[in-house]
Amino acid sequence: MVALVIVVGVMLVRGVLQIPVLAAEGAGTYGTATTTTYAFAGAVIAIVATALLHLLLLFMPRPMQFFYWIAALVTAVAVLLPFTFSAQWEAQIATAAINLVAGVCLMSILGSIGSSSVLPDEGGYPTGRM
Repeated sequence: MVALVIVVGVMLVRGVLQIPVLAAEGAGTYGTATTTTYAFAGAVIAIVATALLHLLLLFMPRPMQFFYWIAALVTAVAVLLPFTFSAQWEAQIATAAINLVAGVCLMSILGSIGSSSVLPDEGGYPTGRM
């Protein structure tokens, strides 16, 4: 899902907004193999986040709180990362926006799945005990 969000975001930015993200302007709407690598990295991050959520659900007292904090901080790093590279200002902003949308999508989907997997404890707080 995250890989598809990244591909759609790159195609939107390159094709509609005409901002050369991840490749030179003449590379077309999809770009180059760099777009594929970017999408593949997003898919790997989604799998790692799913594994992290599973571990948190098994071993943490309030797993969703931990998951949302970790996912939000990783998303913040992904949003700030494009500004550490030398590129056009528009490309940096567009890449940061794609990373933000991908991170929010990942958090919302895994968060809703994780929230439906937890049982409340005696105090009414969700626990990781399934």
